[in-house]
Amino acid sequence: MGTPGRVLAPWALLLLLALQLAGASHAIHRSLEAEAAPPSVPASIVSPLLRTGYHFQPPKNWINAPMYYKGWYHLFYQYNPKGAVWGNIVWAHSVSRDLINWIALEPAIYPSIPSDQYGCWSGSATLMEDGTPAITYTGITKPDVNYQVQNLAFPKNASDPLLREWVKPAEFNPIAVPEGDINATQFRDPTTAWYADGHWRMLVGGVRDTVGKAYVYRSRDFKRWTRAKHPLHSAKTGMWECPDFFPVSGPGRENGLDTSVAGVKYVLKSSLDLTRYDYYTVGSYDKNKDRYYPDNPNGDYHRLRYDYGNFYASKTFYDPAKRRRVLTGWANESDSVPDDKAKGWAGIHAIPRKIWLDPSGKQLLQWPIEEVEKLRGKPVSVGGKVVKPGEHFEVMGLATSYQADVEVSFEVSSLDKAEPFDPAYDNDAQKLCGVKGADVKGGVGPFGLWVLASGDLQEKTAVFFRVFKDGYGKPKVLMCTDPTKSSLSPDLYKPTFAGFVDTDISSGKISLRSLIDRSVVESFGAGGKTCILSRVYPSIAIGKGAHLYVFNNGEADVKVSSLTAWEMKKPLMNGA
Repeated sequence: MGTPGRVLAPWALLLLLALQLAGASHAIHRSLEAEAAPPSVPASIVSPLLRTGYHFQPPKNWINAPMYYKGWYHLFYQYNPKGAVWGNIVWAHSVSRDLINWIALEPAIYPSIPSDQYGCWSGSATLMEDGTPAITYTGITKPDVNYQVQNLAFPKNASDPLLREWVKPAEFNPIAVPEGDINATQFRDPTTAWYADGHWRMLVGGVRDTVGKAYVYRSRDFKRWTRAKHPLHSAKTGMWECPDFFPVSGPGRENGLDTSVAGVKYVLKSSLDLTRYDYYTVGSYDKNKDRYYPDNPNGDYHRLRYDYGNFYASKTFYDPAKRRRVLTGWANESDSVPDDKAKGWAGIHAIPRKIWLDPSGKQLLQWPIEEVEKLRGKPVSVGGKVVKPGEHFEVMGLATSYQADVEVSFEVSSLDKAEPFDPAYDNDAQKLCGVKGADVKGGVGPFGLWVLASGDLQEKTAVFFRVFKDGYGKPKVLMCTDPTKSSLSPDLYKPTFAGFVDTDISSGKISLRSLIDRSVVESFGAGGKTCILSRVYPSIAIGKGAHLYVFNNGEADVKVSSLTAWEMKKPLMNGA
């Protein structure tokens, strides 16, 4: 929790003064009073103790392109100012010096021209060669069928580092309309553009006869755009929402690259409307043909995921201040629409993650940005403690564990008792976790953490590993978040989430990090090889009623080589 009376940084004081003079008195996120729950909504669901403490979310209602400009991080996001449900979408706008403390400005983009009069949907921000920022976004022109076109906006005053006002040039908008074989109701979400050989290029997501497509558009001046003859890439996977395309440095190199810089490899990501998950492949890009080729020939149908949990509509941007690529993503609620209306808010942003190519070159690694560590308070540590089969212990010493950051290294005594792996689950880790959850005893595992747990363990969310052996005797590691016992509240959606971890566990060693924040748990396995975000709504394991445990439900001893847990403070400013 934040410390009362803490002094604001000088930049924050100056900005707040400027905003107040300009009449933007809503700039700081205001705490919400919990409204009385309707009879059909449990009181625990609208408890302010379930509203996240250090994850970005608006003060109320519903959310769904990031950029760095003149010393400020800008977060543009879809927002419904009229309710905690989908509709009335505008582009809200918040700014930060560190991606943790956020101050809201007035909406940046809202319906104001014929080509966006019925909604301003997702899009991206691009810095042009002279440093001027531009926004491309999807506008809705016919509300009955959600007829979609692409639009362009420039800052009214590019010298303003806060980019508070935007203009939409009437002579160019819309810059792209559905034509030819494009489905006008499935044509959206332009990407950050990249520049090569005298042309800007951007992608727009679409679908045709169940084939997802990343349409390519080119421009010399960023104002007049022409569709290329063929898409950058396509696959029979359904609609591609929120596509993202960016270069990465060589395997194991953590420095990020600007979108227009040639990469050793490239990443193409799409958000699949059919599954509501984000998928990506690693491959190569032929700029002469404007074609993308996944390294794995079967990659389009066995694609990797940024996150194997509740994580969608993600977007990356290049941060020149720290030479890194940063991933932002959105997590919806997993309660009901009536619950959201009763709470008055819905949706959060995941903690921003630094991403880079794994040393193998086959996947990305992800890790919470270093700035989140500024929120760490008092730590507690455990080391060299062996957890016998069927045992657990509580991590003591935290004033509260419902808002915490936990890093733990495990060491399994032996892999001999690992269960045989059923190849029927080879491409369905989530189904396997549903069958073999945290309470199903195994050989090597399940072992891990019980977070947001009540003292009597009636409520608990498990984050754990389980090790199998495939037909060749090779270890296969499953990472799972099991929230099936996370809450006593009725009628909640509590799915298990899981992914396999491509790591060498022959030494028995594996690590886990979990960011716990009231109603969200973000976990990173094996240094960020597999990530899982889950939304949970405990009814008794909230506030000081939340506890943290380590457990082992396998037959092999598990040693906690090291564990450190920190209480996490609230940012000074957070929200919209």
